[in-house]
Amino acid sequence: MIKKIYLVFIALIMLITAACSSTASNEDEISDVEVVSEVEGTVRVSLAGWQLESGIDPITGVENMGLNEFIKKEFEPRYPNIKLEVYQVPWENAQAKQTAMLKSGDVDVLYTGGAFASQWQQQGLLRGLDDLMENDSTFDPSIYLEGVWENSYSTKSYDKSVHFGIPAILGRRIIMYDKQLFDEWGVDYLSENPSPEEVLEKAKAMTGKNPKTGEQNYGIWWDGKALNASSFVALSHAFGASGGEGTLNDLKNIKWKLNSPEMGKIFGWLEEAVKYAPPGILNTQGNENFGLEKNNIAIHLDASGASTMGEVKASGNKELLERYESTLNLGPNGEGWVAVDPFVMAKDTKNEEASWEVLKFLTGPITQEWNYVNFKNTPTLVDASFVEEEDKYMKTAMEIAQISKSTLLDEANPFFGSEIVPAINGFISKAHNGDAPDIQSYLDDLQSRAEKWSANQ
Repeated sequence: MIKKIYLVFIALIMLITAACSSTASNEDEISDVEVVSEVEGTVRVSLAGWQLESGIDPITGVENMGLNEFIKKEFEPRYPNIKLEVYQVPWENAQAKQTAMLKSGDVDVLYTGGAFASQWQQQGLLRGLDDLMENDSTFDPSIYLEGVWENSYSTKSYDKSVHFGIPAILGRRIIMYDKQLFDEWGVDYLSENPSPEEVLEKAKAMTGKNPKTGEQNYGIWWDGKALNASSFVALSHAFGASGGEGTLNDLKNIKWKLNSPEMGKIFGWLEEAVKYAPPGILNTQGNENFGLEKNNIAIHLDASGASTMGEVKASGNKELLERYESTLNLGPNGEGWVAVDPFVMAKDTKNEEASWEVLKFLTGPITQEWNYVNFKNTPTLVDASFVEEEDKYMKTAMEIAQISKSTLLDEANPFFGSEIVPAINGFISKAHNGDAPDIQSYLDDLQSRAEKWSANQ
């Protein structure tokens, strides 16, 4: 009995020692972080869609560090006198909730969708950041991808005169293809920067009964119901269709070119391409197995590679990385539509100095690395050496972001979202059902509606 008590006592001592050692280790780790700023204040932060608590990734089974733990570990030691009040907002109603917060003065810094941010800037709800950047020698805008920093409506005003956002996370829009299906059909792989004509030709060649498996294959997939018509935007770069001349800060004087020959080529391409796509494109379906083992689609426009990388992480099997290749987008230099979600500052922020420090930290390398490591969000940085070597899909997305520019055909354009996108998706639906309208008449009608819309602005 005495021996048992002694052993229990020793075990307790070891546990206490280990706990103290662990606590000391954690304290040492935190104490190694240098203070960045002594600025004081409370900053209210609204985040659309971020995970606050740590947990287990349902796909990979890997534990993720949530924002609350990250803030405690990385932010608080650097900014000991700044208190964060964090509010999480679901993406489903982010625009409405965050707009209300801005109008009521209940928020200082926000992470949000790029289209929301650009609209708020137009409404005068956001603070321009140029003077803060110019007066801060620690801030270096060259760390961000040039295409995103200089050319995105998510970070600059419509006339490009004011920087109002710092890019935090990129959406991934790359072309992916299944090399196994190309091999089975005896078709040459896509080039590194495929043209619409090349994609169409190879999609046609791989639609039908697979010569090796006998299963039905489809040559191409894209989202025929996309709210941002991202594949259409990539095609507009490829065919040189600008949508018109003018700027989004002067809607009344836009000279629309929606019935141009270049626009006609895009719709002609869509009419042909839809023949080689599964019916599911009309409902954002049919691509559930793309990037995985049981796939029947050869080419996927505006893919992300997330399902492939998730499966590789979960299983440890890297064969899928060899099977699925990525290319740049359809523009002449690989341009496409690039989603950019920024951090912005409310015009009526209660503590400007502290809010600026928070905004810099939440868009900087430390936070972007945490966001990638834990949630595989795509960074907006020129130097993103923390991205895993095997994550080729993310690297392709960053290449596209570096060179892509916004045009009038962008989700920031209110007429694009309200009228042009439904017209595009409606045309795709009709074409898939074998009832494509006359393209020129269709575009003439769209042009007329655009001119009337601008006249009423």
